[in-house]
Amino acid sequence: MNIKLKVAHQEPEHDFDVPGFIPGGFADHSTPLVRNCWYVAARSSDVSRDIISRRLLGVDVALYRTLAGEVVAVRNRCPHRSFPLAKGKLVGDILVCGYHGMQFDPSGRCVNMPAMPITPTNANVRSFPVVERAPLIWIWMGEPDAADESLVPDTHWLSDPEWKSVGDTFHMKSDYVSMHENLLDQTHFPFLHPGAIGTPEYARSRLKVRVEGDVVVIDRELRNSPPPGVYGVPTGLTGKPVDRFSEARFVSPALHTAYARIIDNDDPSGQPRTYRFNITHIFTPETNGSIHYWWFCSRNFKLDDKAIDEHLYAASSKAYQEDVDALEWILETVSNDTEPQFDLNFAPDKPGLLMRQILYRLAGEEAGHVG
Repeated sequence: MNIKLKVAHQEPEHDFDVPGFIPGGFADHSTPLVRNCWYVAARSSDVSRDIISRRLLGVDVALYRTLAGEVVAVRNRCPHRSFPLAKGKLVGDILVCGYHGMQFDPSGRCVNMPAMPITPTNANVRSFPVVERAPLIWIWMGEPDAADESLVPDTHWLSDPEWKSVGDTFHMKSDYVSMHENLLDQTHFPFLHPGAIGTPEYARSRLKVRVEGDVVVIDRELRNSPPPGVYGVPTGLTGKPVDRFSEARFVSPALHTAYARIIDNDDPSGQPRTYRFNITHIFTPETNGSIHYWWFCSRNFKLDDKAIDEHLYAASSKAYQEDVDALEWILETVSNDTEPQFDLNFAPDKPGLLMRQILYRLAGEEAGHVG
């Protein structure tokens, strides 16, 4: 497979205000974050009547629920003296600043300032569009007028009763470009995650890559080969040759999904049996060098088997911790090693390079230099 891409080596920090910005470049850890995108702010279970704060794309956000249960997201910074509003309190649906008592409704409008007889009309706090699709709360950190709810990614299997999911969260010191590249790089599976996720045969299997708009898709198939441990144990097919089909997707700056089908052509029923797994990776940059990361492993069989839940959680969390460790080591090396290095790229890197081009272009479009 040939890479028909201009391969950009490791570059100095991008500056989209420089007239020489090159269309077709590749995003890296220093590329400005893409803001016009639906990101996950929190899981539904994280947000209650107790105000919490979370830094998202470099902005501190306060999150809470109204008395009716609606999620509210506002900037965690009073417009008066920058007191963190999450350190205030709720009185009904009114958020009260803990410093001077300024009161804000769920839209962010100041409705009372105790020290003033007339409430200033410009004393408002920025609010952010949010959409709750359990178990996730999505937030739009970009231009408010561009927030289109129809663009919230589809993760219906996370709440579908026909599916069972296990999952967890990490806070990691890495950049979301490298995280996406890691997930699109399936050749590292047998080496960073030996025995759990990847097999050498899978790493060598035929890879097909396609681009659908701003989505990068990888298709692989591996026939007549035993599944890795993460799938072999729950299906009872460890060591048994099966047909394995997978699709991995860079869906958006916030989401990567993977769909696996394991087909047992020698099922005792006499008919081929298909087992399906959906893997969901969700990450929201805290900064250019840190990420809020949520993962889910979902299946559509033996939904009440707690032993399978435990196995999938243990195997998945171990593998994803290995990813977290590797990516944190990489960013530390890239950030602290003062001698320049031009990283090599090979044919299997094509999906990641395509993704990096898309992120670079989206960042450039937001900066007004590509269109």
